[in-house]
Amino acid sequence: MKKVEVIFIDPRAEARNIPDYATVGSAGLDLRSCDNCMIYPGETAKFPMGYRIHIGDHTLCAMIMPRSGLGVKGILPANVVGIIDSDYQGELVVHLKNHSNEEYLVQNGDRIAQLVFVPIEHVSFSVVNEFSYTTERGGGGFGSTGNA
Repeated sequence: MKKVEVIFIDPRAEARNIPDYATVGSAGLDLRSCDNCMIYPGETAKFPMGYRIHIGDHTLCAMIMPRSGLGVKGILPANVVGIIDSDYQGELVVHLKNHSNEEYLVQNGDRIAQLVFVPIEHVSFSVVNEFSYTTERGGGGFGSTGNA
């Protein structure tokens, strides 16, 4: 298991607010708010996690993803998916937007998003006159495979 360094910077971010996996099979770590805030319909609110992280391993990045339980209620990260680069050493922050018609209360310790780690492959581009292989699809865009 890889290690990610964490520095707590807000006393409201109790040890229980550190990202954790709910089950052995969980792909994402739960991100918990260290703030209390009412999010009104159509509004976006900022939720600092209360700690800084450093992934350090350049073959990894983390993605802040929505929680399905909140998504069905219309509460989603404002940018939908946030990328945390391996060299970032700042505070984790989640901006939630309320897409519903109801106000939604977030309290300290509530699970508001999830953090998923994914491998990163760095690539280089090679300028060519033609591709080395032509696919059946070619340059076909939306709907070109016959699946709407």
